[in-house]
Amino acid sequence: METPKVAKMAKAPGEVGKTAIQVVERMMNLLDALAKHEDACSLKILAEQTALHPSTAHRILNDMVACRLVERGDGGTYRLGLRLLELGNLVKARLSVREAAQAPMRVLHKLTGETINLSVRQGDEIVYVDRAYSERSGMQVVRAIGGRAPLHLTSVGKLFLASDDSTKVRTYATRTGLAGHTRNSITDLRKLESELAKVNQSGHASDDEELELGVSCLAAGILDDTGKLVAGLSLSAPTDRIQAEWLKALQDTALQISKGLGFTTK
Repeated sequence: METPKVAKMAKAPGEVGKTAIQVVERMMNLLDALAKHEDACSLKILAEQTALHPSTAHRILNDMVACRLVERGDGGTYRLGLRLLELGNLVKARLSVREAAQAPMRVLHKLTGETINLSVRQGDEIVYVDRAYSERSGMQVVRAIGGRAPLHLTSVGKLFLASDDSTKVRTYATRTGLAGHTRNSITDLRKLESELAKVNQSGHASDDEELELGVSCLAAGILDDTGKLVAGLSLSAPTDRIQAEWLKALQDTALQISKGLGFTTK
């Protein structure tokens, strides 16, 4: 007599999706666990740290090895794979400071009503690469995109000079002569060095009518994933309209943009 065959129950679509999500979550937990170890890690430790059964962890790790997300070391140990580095470099190459800054800049402009500028360093000058302002918002200080200004006369420029060592600052002073634009411009090396020390201590910079009379600026730095200063975010306004409480919002916005570039705070 032939033994009747037991029909397999088909999984509902929702169950399949749930299982797939669980696998992805377990993969991410294993990657996070591996990231915490500088050296290769054993299956036993990984299973314990992810609360997975060793056989389950082993199966998922094998799939990740096949995809080069994980590499297998001596004695059945595991470490993060080079594929992650390749993907990370692709992401980094495609990140744009300007793209990361646009939305946060608009929010900050809406909060303050003043012009928000994004600037980068090119040699001895800063270059304005983007801005957020409103054409219908009355008098505003608007810098032309592509416009340039000397480092020592601008708030963002001071951020970049403050990140240089003292020898580079003195070389900059010799090379440029620290030419001024207004009676408030810093044209003396000792005064500039004192100003840069304040910038390093406070974590922000200001321009008190040093580039243009009647106009003041506040600036905060934007950092990349390595912690390097790559751009500056500044708020420009008539001096009599500058408000101290804007500084915190400016710094928070600069930090938000930095995080968009991969920067992490410890």
